[in-house]
Amino acid sequence: MSKLFGGLATGGLQIRIDLAGTPESHPDRIKYIRHRPSWKVRKNVFLALKNRQLQDGPQQPQPYGIMSKQDQPQHPMVYSDDHDTEGEVTLAMPPGKKLDHMGVQIRFFGRIDMEAGAHEGRPHYDFVSLSKELLPPGALFDKRTIPFNFRGVEKIHESYHGRNVAVKYIIQVAVARQWLPPITQEHEVIVQRTGIPPEVNDPIKMEVGIEDCLHIEFEYERRCYHLRDVIQGQINFLLVRIKIKHMELAVIRRETSGEGVAAAASMGGGGGATAGKSDPNIVTETQTLLKYEIMDGAPVKGELIPVRLFLRGIPADITPTYHAENNRFAVRYFLNLVLVDEEDRRYFKQQEIILWRKELG
Repeated sequence: MSKLFGGLATGGLQIRIDLAGTPESHPDRIKYIRHRPSWKVRKNVFLALKNRQLQDGPQQPQPYGIMSKQDQPQHPMVYSDDHDTEGEVTLAMPPGKKLDHMGVQIRFFGRIDMEAGAHEGRPHYDFVSLSKELLPPGALFDKRTIPFNFRGVEKIHESYHGRNVAVKYIIQVAVARQWLPPITQEHEVIVQRTGIPPEVNDPIKMEVGIEDCLHIEFEYERRCYHLRDVIQGQINFLLVRIKIKHMELAVIRRETSGEGVAAAASMGGGGGATAGKSDPNIVTETQTLLKYEIMDGAPVKGELIPVRLFLRGIPADITPTYHAENNRFAVRYFLNLVLVDEEDRRYFKQQEIILWRKELG
């Protein structure tokens, strides 16, 4: 992966950051992904199938023009949390140009970035930060390539790109100049953490209803699922005295962010973005990732409705569940069962599920 930078304000300096390793050289620690992670729900679920051909290999850079698009991979890569971050930094000047500098530094940091307006007090928090010197003060004349490495860095969080909060690992190169702001370039390293199967994964059994009108029992096989799992269960109608028109099942993601989020994460939230009533610095964003109809028409007593939902078919980038990370954000997932009667009254019940990552990608 590489990032390029250049312009008149930089004296023509171009900076390129190349990370070492590919999925071919490290198949267990690096994987290609089709697009950069996002919180948005994709309207066209088949969009990810376009342009599936991955780049066969990097092109040779031109002597100076390292901004060639053909020289950049078409698909981003994700790295495991135990993969060492290392690579090369290339500094290139146009022929005949010179740049005096006060030293070149490279920095690797992990950041929780909260961009919502409610987080004005402290918009970001760095939970890891390391820096090294690449070059002492001097001058740049042509092109220089300097290797770097940050080995053994503990990456305690997985990369996350949410609506109001993001977790990012950044490589930043800074060329210091006298009397002028430094020339900087950043490149994000997307990190994923694989988990282990939970030791206890009991089925979910619940009974809900309205007295003398409706009584249903629903059951899901497990409470914890990996990101490519299949949710299976069934719904049993024990008592039906209202006219049901149809029934829907939705997958909901609830993102809570702000200082002191541990208490707020356990509270319910409505649709859209809302500020916490007890703490205005807490913001909750609720998204419906997928909704589909699992029953059409009025059920009868004793009828069983099967449930089968493929998490891989959700048109969004789902992530593992986050439990109040650094007391700054939490991400939780819910199954929302909705029954609609003939008068368009809605009866619903939510049940939280725990998601974890089984493999990279």
